[in-house]
Amino acid sequence: MRRPTTLKAARHPAPYGGALLAAAALAVILPGGSDAQKSLFSGSTNGPQSVAPVAEKLFDAVVNISTSQSAKSPQGVPLPRIPKDSPFGDFFEDFFNKKGGRMAPSDRKVSSLGSGFVIDGKEGLVVTNNHVIDGADEIIINFHDGSKLKVDKVLGKDSKTDLALLKVTPKKPLPQVPFGSSAKLRVGDWVMAIGNPFGLGGSLTVGVISAKQRDINSGPYDDFLQTDAAINKGNSGGPLFNMDGEVVGVNTAIISPTGGSIGIGFAVPADTATNVIEQLKQFGETRRGWLGVKIQTITEDIAETLGVKENSGALVSAVTPDSPAAKSGLEAGDVILKFDGKDVSTMRGLPKIVAQTPIGKAVDVEVLRRGEKRNVKVAVGRLSEDDEKIEAPVAKVPEPVEKTPERSFIGLTMTPLTDELRVRFGLDSKIKGVVVLEVDSLSPAAAKNIKPGDVIVEAGQDAVTTPDDVGKSIDKIRKSGRKAVLLRVEDGKGDLRFIAVPLVP
Repeated sequence: MRRPTTLKAARHPAPYGGALLAAAALAVILPGGSDAQKSLFSGSTNGPQSVAPVAEKLFDAVVNISTSQSAKSPQGVPLPRIPKDSPFGDFFEDFFNKKGGRMAPSDRKVSSLGSGFVIDGKEGLVVTNNHVIDGADEIIINFHDGSKLKVDKVLGKDSKTDLALLKVTPKKPLPQVPFGSSAKLRVGDWVMAIGNPFGLGGSLTVGVISAKQRDINSGPYDDFLQTDAAINKGNSGGPLFNMDGEVVGVNTAIISPTGGSIGIGFAVPADTATNVIEQLKQFGETRRGWLGVKIQTITEDIAETLGVKENSGALVSAVTPDSPAAKSGLEAGDVILKFDGKDVSTMRGLPKIVAQTPIGKAVDVEVLRRGEKRNVKVAVGRLSEDDEKIEAPVAKVPEPVEKTPERSFIGLTMTPLTDELRVRFGLDSKIKGVVVLEVDSLSPAAAKNIKPGDVIVEAGQDAVTTPDDVGKSIDKIRKSGRKAVLLRVEDGKGDLRFIAVPLVP
């Protein structure tokens, strides 16, 4: 039986009594480089002959970050019984800090190690992972030459991309490294890492870019580089370099069933990191763009109903009231194809593009609406924690009313919405549509996870308020020759989604 694979941040607790060691993580891209870089490959068909000419210039800018924080020791450990005349009596009393015959609670220091790198030697700016320094009472930067500097201030940190910017006061300009472009990276390009794995500072490993745009479910802006250059606990926050000595990624996490490297490591792309770091430097926080839409992936069955390619664009399932999207005229059912001139190739690509757009900028958004392309102008807003939440007020309990007419289509028994039904299913008073009462367990609708209490808001991109409206839309879809009807469904939580339900002959 295979052991389960786990995703872990590459931070390492400091070994008891262990020395503080220099750390980093480094990566290299070789093909297509300068003549000096190409010489590294002379006579080699399996990889670089040596990365030493590049690596030796970078060690001094890569640092080990050691942190400590206070934690309360547990109370209630009994004090050993020591004879009165024992020569060790005073020793034990001082050691255990006796209070009522038991050990008193006390603060203890918890230490950990990570990696980082200097991006501005004159100002003393150091980049690392947020999880490396989160909650720390004291942060010490340890350099390759053995010198140390205490962090004066955490200029800013961002949990969504797991990045942090630290400030030290150098006595003289520190060695620094520049960011490069992660967009130019290709799968198969060589990379190497210098880091602090398991407290072994200054360790160098070499590998390749295994994949790009990895989503590891760690946050809304996942876009990781994957590498097989060995990354282990203690490498977190270290740089991934190309052969020009430029940082192309910030090492952040590994997948490992054992706690050690199995050749699957992840780094935040430099193009993402530079945008975040600049904002942390300027504002002390991130200021992300906001559109105000809920989106979903265009699956194969949905793509057929819309007449588009699978996984092309982002399907708008809901528009937040009073948002930039609402003010610009974007509608549910629109497929966003381009945003500010950038192709939206996948649903999860849109949030990253919007987040990196300057706040207040007016951008062109290309959408597909009912089979026709059109452009919409949107002034990008600023994202806050509550922007994507749509509140659903509780409906008041009405008096019972006469039963409403029911109809059945595509395995769904449905009826017009009433106040009584809103209360029964916990539906917002603003929802308009047809409520589902029963679902045939053998129908395609059941396979699509439609449940009693769901409200059909649209059928075939037409608004519906009665079961007959749904029936007419289904007839129209059948006559057009399409094999599924696209339903827009809202549940009691206010979540809206598009569902393509196959039409059984």
